[in-house]
Formats: sequence, C-alpha cells, structure tokens
Amino acid sequence: MNSVRLPHLKASAEISTAPLFLPKSVMVSLSMSIGAPCEPVVKIGDTVKTGQLIADSDAFMSAPVHAPVTGVVTRETTLTAANGKKTRALVIETANKQELSDEVKPPVINSREDFLKAVRASGAVGQGGAGFPLHIKLGFDPKKQPVDYLLINGAECEPYTTSDYRELIERGEDVISGIKLILRHISIPKAIIGIESDKPLAIKKMRSLTENEPDISVAPLPTGYPQGAEKVLVYSCTKRVVNEGSLPVSAGCVVVNVSTTAFVARYIKTGVPLIEKRVSIDGDIVNKPENIFVPIGTTLAEITARTNLRLVPGKVIFGGMMMGTTVYDPDTPVTKTTGAILFFAGTGSAEKPLTSCIRCARCVNACSMSLAPTELEHAFDRKDAALLQKLHVNLCMDCGACSYVCPAGRNLAEKNQLAKAFLRSKGSLSKIG
Repeated sequence: MNSVRLPHLKASAEISTAPLFLPKSVMVSLSMSIGAPCEPVVKIGDTVKTGQLIADSDAFMSAPVHAPVTGVVTRETTLTAANGKKTRALVIETANKQELSDEVKPPVINSREDFLKAVRASGAVGQGGAGFPLHIKLGFDPKKQPVDYLLINGAECEPYTTSDYRELIERGEDVISGIKLILRHISIPKAIIGIESDKPLAIKKMRSLTENEPDISVAPLPTGYPQGAEKVLVYSCTKRVVNEGSLPVSAGCVVVNVSTTAFVARYIKTGVPLIEKRVSIDGDIVNKPENIFVPIGTTLAEITARTNLRLVPGKVIFGGMMMGTTVYDPDTPVTKTTGAILFFAGTGSAEKPLTSCIRCARCVNACSMSLAPTELEHAFDRKDAALLQKLHVNLCMDCGACSYVCPAGRNLAEKNQLAKAFLRSKGSLSKIG
C-alpha cells in the first residue's frame, strides 16, 4: 500500500509518563463513543466517588461513563464536539480526598457472555481513534463470521504522539495479559502485535514478553503514514483486504488499540473503569514535551496552565497532527479517545496558498487506498453522486495524506469528508466508510 513519510518529532518517546495530574474540576462528556450518548444517573449536588457510574444508555451502540474523580456534581453543561454536534457534559468539582467507589470491584467471569458484559461495564472504547465500543467490536457472532486474528494496533504513526508507545514500554505486561484474556474468552486463535519498525525498543520488549506465547507474535510494520489505520494494519499484518463498506471482522480480523488492550487487563484485575488517559503533550512551542496521566474530563485550560509553553498558542490540536481536531474552547475536555494535545505557534492557515491543481499526481501516490483525490474533488464540486460512488469515495479513511502532499494547497481530504456526508444525505453511502 502507498504511504507518506512524515517527520518523526516524537520528543516525548523516551520520557517516562508523569504521575496523574489532578485538576480542580473535570468536565465529563456524556458522549465519548460512536453511538448513542448517555443519560445521567446522578443529580446536580450529588457527591460521587472515583469510578462510580454517572451516565449510561440502553442503546446497543454505547458505552457507560464513570466519575474520573471524587467530588461534587456542580452543574450540567453543553459542549460542541469535534464533529460540530452538541453534547451534554457533567462538571465535577474535585474533592481534596480521592476515594474509590464501592461499585469498583473486579468482575466475575465464567463465560464469553460474562466477559463481554464486563467489557461493556468498564466503559471501554477504542482509545486510538473513533471510540468504537469494545464490547460491540468483540461481540461478533463466530458462527456467522469466524475471526482468525486479533490485531493489536501499536503503530502510532503520527508525529508527536507517543502515548501508545509508552504503554508498550511501561505496561507491556498488561498488553500481553489483555491479549490472552481476549483470545481465551472470545475464542480467537492468534494475535499479532503490529508496531512500526521505527520503534525498536518496543518491538524488542514485546518480543521478549511473547517468547513463550505461541499464539502471540510481533510484526514490525513498514514506517509510513497511515500505517495505524485499520484497513492498512489488516493488510500489513495478514495481506487480507477489507472490502469497501466493510469492517475488519469481514476479513476475519478484529483490531484493538494497544492501550485499550492493556486497559482490559487492568479492569478485569481491579474493576477500575476507564477514567484516566495518558496524553502526549507536544508541539513547536512546548519547552518540555511529555506524556501525562490525566482524569478524563480534564479541560484544555487546566492542561495549558501546567504546560511549559514558549508562546501563546495560535493553534491547539486534540489528537494527532494529521487526524486530530483543532480546538478553540478552553473548556474542551479530554475524552476516552484523546491521545495527544499539541500546541503550535501559528494557525497553519497560510502555510500552503490555494492554487489550481497542477496534475502532479502526488495525492494519488500518497493514497493508501489507491484513490484519485483530485477526481473526487471535481466530482464533489459538481455534486455528481454517481461518479463519487464509481470513484469509491467510501474507501477514504480521512487520513489527510492527500492534502499533506498537495503542493497546490487543495483541501482534498476535507472534500472527501464532505463528499461522504453528501452521499449519506442522499442515502447512497454506508455509514461504515
């Protein structure tokens, strides 16, 4: 598959993660996964303890939300999510003394169903991307769709981000324990840990931990972007192709982020739900790049206040440099899928002046799905739904590689996202793409 070589810029890679930073308050979004938002099960004025369930949903596609700190629920507010949609959030004022809730107990597991129920109760979602609820991903019907491989995504191919790498280095044993739990309870025969070849220390450590694990192997992956995308990872590890409009399970693979896998092991052992995140702090104005543990719900304002910056940020990105989201509101909170917060001096808006396409084909060569981004741009501008489908816009993973390499500054990746939204409005595109 095609790929793009991005600058490494992983200054925090070999720095141990700083201990948990406890903010004065947290703003906990009630919608941190693909699927239905949760409804509060606590009231304003309630005292909650760390790990206590504070919101849930009866919807099939959803994941519960827990209190990341001990404190008092002071108010409910509304946030603007990365996709522009409004979502509810609960604000918890942090108490001086942190106490685990009595609800926090290791789950009892005697069957596949017990394991899936426990995974759901943990609040686990894919921490490396879109936040797909883990119990749904693991809840496939093996009779209808047999799965041969559990693929553990440790690629972390974007610049600056090192949180998954630190998980491999600092908690590699948890990764292996999580893999073994999933293999045993979900009845998947083999696991492959995919790690980009530019991370030799992580590869060495995971190989040492899997020496006596015949069902678990480590695959050094080609260094290139977007190696961490599910479809690319599936092909790199197994040479299988995920068809248009399909999920990896259709190719006999389940892909789980490395940090999510390790979390599963800790939850089964302790019963502590997903309430904290390791976040990479970096960017061109950060004096001290680092990874820190923060409670989910910690706001950008709190993190900015403790970060050593040379200048006032002109741009802040939640997530990776390529696929992350620019944020403007200091109340924007860390969610279950936030892996990095990047601070930059400039806005980036004037880096590539927009000019006419020069037909250089760099975007075509960069696309890992072998699409023709310029043709897709023209088709969208003409609102030609039939041509967009013919050109397979559904295969676009929104990685942004085409825009990155375009010397004309064309907004190719953005046009692809708009094109898919356009086709969905016409009822012509699967929501999987």
